[in-house]
Amino acid sequence: MADRTAWRLCRDQGWWSAFGKKKARGKGRKPGPPVHDDLVQREFVAAAPNELWLSDITEHWTSEGKLYLCAVKDVWSNRIVGYSIDSQMTSSLAVTALNSAVLRRGDVRGCVLHTDRGSQFRSRKLQRALTGHGMAGSMGQVGAAGDNAAMESFFSLLQKNVLNRKTWGTRDELRSAIVAWIERTYHRRRRQVRLGRLTPIEYETIMNKQVALVA
Repeated sequence: MADRTAWRLCRDQGWWSAFGKKKARGKGRKPGPPVHDDLVQREFVAAAPNELWLSDITEHWTSEGKLYLCAVKDVWSNRIVGYSIDSQMTSSLAVTALNSAVLRRGDVRGCVLHTDRGSQFRSRKLQRALTGHGMAGSMGQVGAAGDNAAMESFFSLLQKNVLNRKTWGTRDELRSAIVAWIERTYHRRRRQVRLGRLTPIEYETIMNKQVALVA
């Protein structure tokens, strides 16, 4: 049927067309029920490595589309002990980040991983990974940014120092910049007040030596 024919029929019958707006995926969705209790209660402190880890996901646009970063931070030293970067925000993104952290740290049995209620962290894949590593899960409340504020502070630094510094053409370009900033700048150059003006790498080196001397 020609467009004008359809328009004339609708006009004669007094009909009006209505178009439904496609619902954006991911936006506006309510977080699902927690699969873990909140074991942290905003007490972001740890007396030793691998006691408490935090994890979250951030995203940024490139000319090729979005790039997602899932990072895992050890509260003890503020070191990013594991991360995963991908073009899709799936449960595998979180699992890969967790596995990379375990690979770097070794025996992490009893360690608590605190996250928000995102579907990636509630997924069965991540729960199986936590169980396999002997770890415990913890989840904050809905709409309470303070429940993972220590992780948000890292993403805020990343946003200011890398993501918003320029327009990124490709995902590979942004991926390389993120890795370089984490491994070179954040870990080895940026001194933190909470660590006694040491970098995360310096803090871990000194503290591990002290533990070895005591032993």
